[in-house]
Amino acid sequence: MTITGGVTPKELVERAAALVPMLRMRAVDAERARRVAPDVFDALSDAGIFRMTAPARYGGNEVDFETQCDVLAELARGCPSTSWVATILSAMSWLVGVFPDEAQDEIFADGDPRISGVFSPTGVGTPKDGGLIVNGRWGFNTGGHGTKWTVINAVVPTDDGMGVPTCVLAPSRDLRRLDDWYASGMAATGSDTIVAENLFVPAHRTLPLPLMLEARYPPRHNAANPYFNYPLAPVLTVNAGGTPVGAARGALDAFHERLPGRGITYTNYTNKAEAAVTHLQVGEATLKLESADAHMRRACAVLDDSLGTALTVEARVKARAHIGYATGLAREVVDTLFYASGASAIQSNVPIQRFQRDVQGLANHAIMHPQTAIELYGRILCGLPPNTLLY
Repeated sequence: MTITGGVTPKELVERAAALVPMLRMRAVDAERARRVAPDVFDALSDAGIFRMTAPARYGGNEVDFETQCDVLAELARGCPSTSWVATILSAMSWLVGVFPDEAQDEIFADGDPRISGVFSPTGVGTPKDGGLIVNGRWGFNTGGHGTKWTVINAVVPTDDGMGVPTCVLAPSRDLRRLDDWYASGMAATGSDTIVAENLFVPAHRTLPLPLMLEARYPPRHNAANPYFNYPLAPVLTVNAGGTPVGAARGALDAFHERLPGRGITYTNYTNKAEAAVTHLQVGEATLKLESADAHMRRACAVLDDSLGTALTVEARVKARAHIGYATGLAREVVDTLFYASGASAIQSNVPIQRFQRDVQGLANHAIMHPQTAIELYGRILCGLPPNTLLY
């Protein structure tokens, strides 16, 4: 199948895979710098990663969710932090595709969309002059140091005193960035806090978040395109599924590369590869990885197979549950391999310790947390309504 931007899904995955050696080589420096380097951003852009979900009108590829996850999983084999940055930027390119054409023309104008985003509504938007004056601060702005635009969410006051969380598109240069990202996992994502101070945002770059969660989008050139009519939350959740699976693959690669010739200290095993305990660990890790991959694909199928039809509440929750469950399995894979790697694996020059820290951090992310997603799914199966907007 040939897709709109002239690149096939297979070619996009191959381009991502070709970046893995470079990402592995740069991972240590990225972690020390606490951010992805500018030339790595350029490499991701050149490979088409940031455009893969953008509208075709602006050179985007509008790829299916399974391809998105396959691309991002390949990147995570090299560096989970870089993959997570690419996850956010690719998801935000899709998000801009549901805004009015005036906003899309403005943001996609140069054909190189680099858009980060934060969804906690920790700012305030005050109506003025046909737009909003935005003030606030937002933590966890992943990859924002390498972006031109930033999605933030601010509460706009209403007469009932409740306020409406509103999605806002702002130039990154107009936001103040704090240097406060010091983390043990996903350390290279550069997820600093950002601050807006009396920032004016015109109305065409604002959308009420509740409407986006229910796929009630404004008129635009791609309004009839079912690809840009999914509810927001499942898009963000399913797009995120590639990184944990790819991180587990990267950990398995790292384990096998380090295995030959290593013994098990204080035993008579001079070759760990001959030990029954290693066989059990590798077999279990590999099967769990395959299970995680299958759950990721089941989540993708929920969206890909429903293109053009309305998603039920159960389908939306199920997609999130599959991603959460896959993330939990990926964490178990990496934990098993890390514990099988011996005490020397805690050294900073041994790659598997970074995969272990990264997947622990990722599994604690609010939308990726396995137990939260599984409990939500069970709640729906028991006939109760969701107790969250993120489904």
